[in-house]
Amino acid sequence: MALLSIRGLAAGYGSLTVLRDVNLDIEPGALVAVLGANGAGKSTLVRTILGIARCFDGSIRFDGEDIANIDTAGRIRRGIGVIPEGRQLFGDMTVQENLALGQYVHRTLGRPPSVREMGRVLDLLPRLRERLRQPAASLSGGEAQMLAIGRALMSRPRLLLCDEPSLGLAPQKVAEMFATLDALRQNGTTILLADQNAMAALRLADQAYVLEAGRVVAAGVGPDLAADPRLRASYLGHPLVAPGW
Repeated sequence: MALLSIRGLAAGYGSLTVLRDVNLDIEPGALVAVLGANGAGKSTLVRTILGIARCFDGSIRFDGEDIANIDTAGRIRRGIGVIPEGRQLFGDMTVQENLALGQYVHRTLGRPPSVREMGRVLDLLPRLRERLRQPAASLSGGEAQMLAIGRALMSRPRLLLCDEPSLGLAPQKVAEMFATLDALRQNGTTILLADQNAMAALRLADQAYVLEAGRVVAAGVGPDLAADPRLRASYLGHPLVAPGW
């Protein structure tokens, strides 16, 4: 059974519909890429799954449960984590304090911040261990993205939503960030990756979906989509694909 299954989804903001008739499945342990140009609906899909954007129609089932009417906190408690677009770190707070916020929802249930979880995340992202007492605002772009990933991992999510994680990073840091996501997937984390960097995303993806104007216009195994010249010319051209692909 799919960990996340979306059927006939229409979603958006207020009375504005952005997504239309979206169908999508994510199997446990898979990395699924959602691609598309600016305005295609990638971030709206992430926000709808998280409960921030409004679901007008259709179903969103997480581990068999329809979560369309469950609030964001409830979805996080059920095991959905997010690396938001733009990272949304607290610059005046330390790296350690930002990481601890990743367990905020669970603490409302009376559970204190977990030293074990902090250690686990720092083992996965060792560079953060050297920066624990630094303010988040002092980090480089690549380090800040690692902190955003680490904060999401603090809740031990069963599904990790990644909204444009490569945005604003230098090419070398983009490669490091995708390598980190690949390592997480190999360790069993299920990932939905919404990103404009189609070349890197398709290399990693077990399954991929292409959005255009809020609709899924193509779906398939990542390497197969990457090899389709018609698809590349129609939907995965500049600026989605790096020069030379």
